[in-house]
Amino acid sequence: MTPFFNRTATARLSVAQALFAVVAMLMVATPSHAERIKDLAQVAGVRGNPLVGYGLVVGLDGSGDRTSQTQFTVQSLKSMLDQLGVTIPPGVNPQLKNVAAVAISAELPPYAKPGQNIDVTVSSIGNAGSLRGGTLLMAPLKGADGQVYAIAQGSLVVSGFGANGKDGSRIQVNATNAGTIPNGAIVERAVPGNPQGGAVTLNLNEFDFTTASRIVSAIDRTFGPGHARAVDGVTIEISPPAMDRVAFLAQLESLDVSPGESAAKVIVNARTGTVVMGGNVSVMPAAVSHGSLTVSITENTQVSQPMAFGDGQTAVVAQSTIQASQTGGRMFKFEGGTSLDAIVRAVNAVGAAPGDIVAILEALKRAGALRAELQVI
Repeated sequence: MTPFFNRTATARLSVAQALFAVVAMLMVATPSHAERIKDLAQVAGVRGNPLVGYGLVVGLDGSGDRTSQTQFTVQSLKSMLDQLGVTIPPGVNPQLKNVAAVAISAELPPYAKPGQNIDVTVSSIGNAGSLRGGTLLMAPLKGADGQVYAIAQGSLVVSGFGANGKDGSRIQVNATNAGTIPNGAIVERAVPGNPQGGAVTLNLNEFDFTTASRIVSAIDRTFGPGHARAVDGVTIEISPPAMDRVAFLAQLESLDVSPGESAAKVIVNARTGTVVMGGNVSVMPAAVSHGSLTVSITENTQVSQPMAFGDGQTAVVAQSTIQASQTGGRMFKFEGGTSLDAIVRAVNAVGAAPGDIVAILEALKRAGALRAELQVI
């Protein structure tokens, strides 16, 4: 008969072995560098819609539009007052200092319902010096179809700051002629969404056949074979199973997928000298010689003084000294299939500046040694 303590130890060992097996299975089943479908793609039709409007900001401390140059501000004010029952006599042109004409922009989130609030951005379209302290009067926000989808109104939040001195000096931090109104618009009309039935279409954020194929495999493993089909490297059509649509989409966007590796690219910003190289960048056997030419120009100013009792005049004469020097070039060799780390170490070893790195990469590409797409922006 097996002692009790031996049976207990054996049971504990069996439980530990089972837990270890479960953890090992999870480690094997979980894809490396997996990302959610929510981060890789979006459901077609579920998107925001831009809104735009025009309005007036009042209550400015003398920093509004100069109405002698922005007649549309006066016209807008007259039209608004006329709608409120205030009539300005003909020929009277108000000289305003605390009113500014502004453009209003916002984004209507997907499935936004009437009564919900959205943020708006207000920007001056006249010559107002600052919108700080201003209040936006009620203004409609329209979509691309010309329909009014929201009404904006409220006090502006301006992050910029400026100050003027009596001698004309000025200091300014950030922009003062634009601001935001958190929850400054009320949704008045909903955008029709997708029908509650039918197929679901996923659009990948980036074109990639490998990622599209892996998403199809993940969907078929979860919901059964035959539910998903990749149309191309971006679009995936899905036939939802017989379940609640919202629950299906929630489960769909939470699936983990290992995206395909990106193509080998080298991005060069010619203006700033920034170079970004992907991890798959490699080079074929090549030898690179690096050297730089330095040109130094020195300006000196001399004064030419005429002799005593002479008829000449004192003159200032500029004298320039130009020197050119070229440092000794160094050559380094790339072996076949050199990785990104080796490329970076080799280029840094010769002390190449960003502009020199760009020249080296362009030369490697022309020589056919750079196994990557070179994009100059």
